[in-house]
Amino acid sequence: MGRISDMHKTWMKEPKYRKAFEALEEEFILASAVIDARSRAGLTQQEMARRMGTTQPVVARLESGRTRPSMRTLERVAKATGSRVLIRFEPREGKRSARSTPLRSATSGARSS
Repeated sequence: MGRISDMHKTWMKEPKYRKAFEALEEEFILASAVIDARSRAGLTQQEMARRMGTTQPVVARLESGRTRPSMRTLERVAKATGSRVLIRFEPREGKRSARSTPLRSATSGARSS
């Protein structure tokens, strides 16, 4: 994958590419998190779909970044993979405040503020 990351670095110097990438970045991050959770659980898309009560094409769409899943769907992913949903808001510049605290899903047993 060295070549792809090198190409990405080169393309990020182009304003149009950078703007398009940044517009989709959150969706790619979410899709990547779903893939990571499934991989950590050692599940195939088919196995995860079965645990979620859905079909493999639905899981594939979640992992493609083409859909914006609901909180309910994210909780089903978490339950299927033995993980929990955490949501965090951070400043875009990457500066963190001392009060930055993740919110936890109601299914994790923690309370959000």
